[in-house]
Order: sequence, then C-alpha cells, then structure tokens
Amino acid sequence: MKRIGIGLFVCAAVFIAVGLAGCAGKADESKPIADVQADAQKMDVAQLTAMATKYKDAITAKKADVDKVMAKIKEIPLADAMGKEAGALKQDVDALATSIKALKERFDVYYGKLVEKGADVSGLSI
Repeated sequence: MKRIGIGLFVCAAVFIAVGLAGCAGKADESKPIADVQADAQKMDVAQLTAMATKYKDAITAKKADVDKVMAKIKEIPLADAMGKEAGALKQDVDALATSIKALKERFDVYYGKLVEKGADVSGLSI
C-alpha cells in the first residue's frame, strides 16, 4: 500500500513538472516588454532563437486567422456590410491585429538581441 502511494506521488510530481516545463517560454503577448527585455538579456543565442521562433510561429498563426476572418467578411453581401455579423467580424480582425502587434513587439526584442549578438537570423523573417 505504501509503494502505491509513493508511486502515485512520484507520477503526480513528474506530471506536474512536465506540464510546467511545457508552459514555460511560450509566446505571451501580455508579458510586459520590460520583463521580455530582462529575460532576453540573460539568454544565450539558442534560447533567444527558440523564443523568437515561438513568437514568429504565433504571429504566423494569428495572420492566418486574420486571413480566415477576412475571407468571411468578403463573403458578406454588400447590403449586409454594415450588419451585426460584419461588425463582429471586423471586431475580430481588430482584436487579432492588436494581438499581432503585441506579439511583434516582443518578437522584436528577441530578434534585436540576436542581431546584437551577431547570430544568424535568416530563418526568422516575418
């Protein structure tokens, strides 16, 4: 009985540790720029590249979402262009644009630090 309890505890601890590690270092558009800059100061080239790539991927995904919403807007008949559906879709585009801008600001911190360190940034163009 004691072994089962210890085994469950170890499994739970490993599960939590893996879960937390998976969440660390994701593209966070709400993270204050000062925090991003402080974190970037402590990172080596590999870490900076990894973070810049995460932000690039998040930006690319958001741009794809904008394209999908814009396609929906184009499908709305001209007579309904000022309707609720069109208004909601335009709000979605505005929210996505705000999100992309925030992600880009944070991406630029990591990208700039890579340039400062003389790293290869050829695969990080957006």
